[in-house]
Amino acid sequence: MLAGLLRTGVGGRQLIQGWRRGVSMSGALRCEATDGEEEEGQARKQIDPAKDRTRVIPVETSLKYMQSEAYQTAYGDDPVWKKYKRNFKGQFPPKKTRKLCIRAGVLSTGNPCPVCRDEYLVLDPRNTALLKQFISPHNNGILPTSITNLCRKRHRELEVAVQQARDIGLLTYDVPFRRYNYQDYYPLASSSSSSSTTASATSSSSACLRPPLPLLVRNVKMARNTTTTTTTTTTNNNNNNVHDQNINKTSLRLNTRGSH
Repeated sequence: MLAGLLRTGVGGRQLIQGWRRGVSMSGALRCEATDGEEEEGQARKQIDPAKDRTRVIPVETSLKYMQSEAYQTAYGDDPVWKKYKRNFKGQFPPKKTRKLCIRAGVLSTGNPCPVCRDEYLVLDPRNTALLKQFISPHNNGILPTSITNLCRKRHRELEVAVQQARDIGLLTYDVPFRRYNYQDYYPLASSSSSSSTTASATSSSSACLRPPLPLLVRNVKMARNTTTTTTTTTTNNNNNNVHDQNINKTSLRLNTRGSH
């Protein structure tokens, strides 16, 4: 093949030179690739072990750490986010925290969030001692990132862990109170005069579920109004009777005087 290319003349020689040049360039590129891999390996070896997050910490180890003396000396009785101070540029902190603190298994920032900086803090449904530190004691809701300063990735993991713990039953939560209009289900005492059976049914149902206070107050007001109306009518009737009696007495006196 080479002999045929040489016989063709100048074009064959240029083709051969280009082929040789390509072979030499490919060899150089291979050498550079191997050198780059060696440099990456050396860079990985030079990573600070305090920033390395490639090791997976089991939940059992995290549970033991939460009860250890090292945890008490580091945090004491305060939550893990209490003593954390967030670094930001300017006078006012941004509304959102950073997306994540760990990139390629290494801490990518000098001031990671309270959970990322301590590798033994594992967000898991079984680690309820850690999850309770991020739940508000007032409304039993998850504290926002503006208070805990968690990165957004850890905050999503926290929400998932808390929801799973509540579904399992490891964390308690308050059922929201709902107000119902009991008029739609149970009639009032004034309008429930249809039959004895319905009255007994309503009495038993009202014993199980009593109407709220506003309905009771309204029933009492209605009862007072009815009593006041009855008393006023009776008093008016009595006054009318007395007036009629007085008129009759005066008429009798006039009749007696006229006869004399």
